[in-house]
Formats: sequence, C-alpha cells, structure tokens
Amino acid sequence: MARLESLLVFLSSFLSFVWALGGAIPEMEEAMQIQREQLARFSSFLGPTAQSQSHTKRQSTMTFSNPAAEAFLVDGTTIPDVNFDAGPSWAGLLPISGDPDETRKLFFWFWPTTNASNTKDLIFWTNGGPGCSSLEGFLQENGPISWSWGQAEPTPNPFAWNQLAHMIWVEQPVGTGFSQGTPNITNDDELAAQLVGFFGQFLEIFHELKGNDLWLTGESYAGFYVPRIANFIYENPDLLDLSLQGIYIADPSLTYGVVQEDIPALRFANQNVFPFNSSFMAQLQAASDACGYTDYLDQFITYPPAGPIPFPVGVPEGSTSASAQCRLSLNPVFNIYRVTDTFPNLWSVLGFPRSTQEFIYFNRTDVQDAIHAPHINWEICASKSVYAAGGDKSVASMLTAAGANISTLGNVIEKSVRTVVAHGLADMILIAEGTRIAIQNMTWGGLQGFQTPIEPESFVVDSPVAGVQGVYGNTHTERGLTYIEFYYSGHMTPQFVPWAAFSAISFLLGKQDSPSSG
Repeated sequence: MARLESLLVFLSSFLSFVWALGGAIPEMEEAMQIQREQLARFSSFLGPTAQSQSHTKRQSTMTFSNPAAEAFLVDGTTIPDVNFDAGPSWAGLLPISGDPDETRKLFFWFWPTTNASNTKDLIFWTNGGPGCSSLEGFLQENGPISWSWGQAEPTPNPFAWNQLAHMIWVEQPVGTGFSQGTPNITNDDELAAQLVGFFGQFLEIFHELKGNDLWLTGESYAGFYVPRIANFIYENPDLLDLSLQGIYIADPSLTYGVVQEDIPALRFANQNVFPFNSSFMAQLQAASDACGYTDYLDQFITYPPAGPIPFPVGVPEGSTSASAQCRLSLNPVFNIYRVTDTFPNLWSVLGFPRSTQEFIYFNRTDVQDAIHAPHINWEICASKSVYAAGGDKSVASMLTAAGANISTLGNVIEKSVRTVVAHGLADMILIAEGTRIAIQNMTWGGLQGFQTPIEPESFVVDSPVAGVQGVYGNTHTERGLTYIEFYYSGHMTPQFVPWAAFSAISFLLGKQDSPSSG
C-alpha cells in the first residue's frame, strides 16, 4: 500500500507540474483536469489507506451469547499483513454432524455485516473446482479484505458483500482447503446433506443467526453445488433453521462441456482479442463448420425456443461429449480466466493462476493461528478428488435427469424469491454463449427458455464509490430468473468487476429493483 500511495503522490505532483507548463494551452489544461478526476476516482476505488483509518476499534453488528463462540473469534487488528482494523469475525472448523465421533469437519470464516440494518440476511459463498477453496473468494473477490493479483499488500474492499448482509465463506466439500476428513460423497445431494449438517452445528453455537434469510452464492463448479444445496434445503425444510430465499451463481458449470466450451469457441475466438494467424483461424473455421457449431446459435437459439435443442453433429449419437476432432481447443498462451489480460502476469498471494510469489498466504502458520486453522499444507484447489471413487455422479443443474419432469435449477427457480445467473464475457473456461444455450434449453415456470431476447447494453452501473458510470453488460429477467453478462470480466466476476457484482448481489437481496444501479 505504501508503494501505491507513493505512486499516487508522484502522479499528483507530476500532473501539477504539467498543469503549470500547460497554463497557456486550453486543450492541455482540459486533459490534465480529466486525468486529475480519474486519479481521484482511482484513489477512491482503492478504498481508505491504512493511515486514513480511524484508530477507534471497529464494533460488530453481532454479538453471540454462547461461550463456545469465543474460541472462534478473530481479532481484526491481528490478521497478519492486514494493516488496518478489519473488525471482528469468527473462523474455525466445525463437524458436519452432531456425532461425537465425527471426523469430517468444514472450515468457515464468518463476517458480520457492517450495516446494522442488514442483520437479517446471511450470504453463503463457495468457490468451485470441485475442491477449490472459498478463501480465494474471500481474499480476492468479495470479502472485506482484498489482496488481489498484483497488490503489494491487503487493502479494505469497498465492494465487500458483508456491507449488504452477514457473510460466511465455507471450504466445502470435505477435502477442500483446511477442511478435515476423508471424502466419501458420490454426488452433490450428499454434498448438500453434509453442508446442512455443518450449518446445524454452526447455528448451535451462533444461534442468534437462526431464522435469518439465507442466500446461496458461488461460482464455476458451484453451478453444480449451489442448485443442489438449494434443492436439498427446499426438499428438507425442517433440517435447517434458516429461510432460504434465492441463489446467485457466476460463470457456472450448468450443462454438457460441448455446450459451454466447444460450440461457442469460434465465435469467442472471433472477438479480435487473440493474435491468431490466418491459417489457424481457417483451421478453426473448418472444424467448426464440420462439427455443426458455426451456425448453431443462429439456427437453434431463438426467443422463444422452437423446442428441445439438439446436439450438433460433432457429438456422436448416444454420447453427450464432442468427438475428439470436434474439441475446439484454443492454445491457452494467455490467461484463460480473463483473456484480455496481457504480459506481464500479475503475482497472486494465493499462487493462482500462477505461482510467482514468495509465499502462499494461507500456508503461513501465523495466518493459520490467527484464523484458528490447522497447520497443514493448504492448497487453493485440492490435488486429490473431493468425491469417492468415480467422481461426481450428479446431473448438471440445467439438465433434466431421467425420470424427472424438471431440472434441479428449474425447480429451485420456481421455489425462490430470486435466482441470478451471471457470466463474464472475457471468460474462456466457460463461455457465456454456452450459458445462453443452456438457459434456452431449460424449462421453468411452465415455459422453455426466455420468451423474449436479451437486450444488448441493458446492464448499467452508476457507482460513486468506484467512479464508474455507464453500460457494463447485458441483463434479462423472466419468471424469477435473472441472467447478467458482465463486460470486462473473466471467470471471477467479483474480482474483475466488483462494482458490477455488488450491484447484482444487491438486487438478489431485494435491496434494489433491478440488477442495474443508478
């Protein structure tokens, strides 16, 4: 932060110097004024500096009467390398059942809301993987402490979601991050049962949270996790003393890989972002044509849909995957999590997506001690499967399982107050146009897909905190489902466009009437 403050001071001094030189040139003066305003907005976006923080100890909007809660308390002034008072929080391991011999435990970090008017809402967040730690989301996406790619040290996050509700980040399922025990689940219904068991133990200690409205959120493989967890809660309402209201899943796995990766690959490559030469593009075009991908969206993605959407010819009969010659892989000599990133690669204190730093933050014993975590080799994504032999046997959430009359996500939409699916348009891990296909092939509320087209440039953000104002994507809502596409964002939307994700979550919680703000 000190380096950043020095940079801002230098830039401010430099602009003052140039301003003096340009006094007789109106165009120069106008340009300098614009740069001063941009600098002020950038400084505001970064949040308060350590020096500007009040020395008054931050008070919590929540207190817990159970003496057992004290063992989980984290002092916000003693978190290593965090040079500001982040406020009190609670973290540690809790078992997934009340069995005294239970060995499976999940690690959590709970942060109370900073707004006393928002104490009746609780947001759960999980990363995907499967087996990737939710502490990535905490530290680099939506938590109150931000240490993102390229940052020299942590800073307060002006777009922390705990401004809108209480937040709990849980490393799940068993086998993820600091969580303990031997993975034994075979599908995400079993994963949901274990998480609900964990919540039962959590609410026994933090019982003041009982009865709160619950919102389930996550990204990536959480497209499998979150709808299954929500469906399990809706189907077993007596198992959890929280009132589930809705879900938010960003850049989610929702359907077959051919839909979210292969079919949209050519159109994604044609965005003039990639330095592909003409011979490679010709090869890609020929494969797309032969596999039935090129005209697929124009032919089958209509509003409303004409009927069930078929596989392209690149998927052999009886299969749900593309044939080997129809796997349109783009050579990832760029950041596949946000393809617009350019050299040099920024470092990450979590060692992801590239290990270019001196240490992994959550592998430091001083950090582990501060958050009541075990002294183990923490991995951002588990090197071993978090499922039993055979992997996850769950059906993707936008697909209808054999014998069912509706998909898991379709059922969740119908039972929720609001459901939001979001996607970054610079994400190549899972491509947004594939999500559009999945939505148009899903039935909910008695109809298939969206009945009217998604209006371009319909997602608008007006954020005085970020100095952001303008069009930041596309959005559409029908029958309880809201879909948002974020401009400028890759796979981790709260990290890349935090102001836009914050607006979307505010809408999810019913704090604004539209995903757009302003």
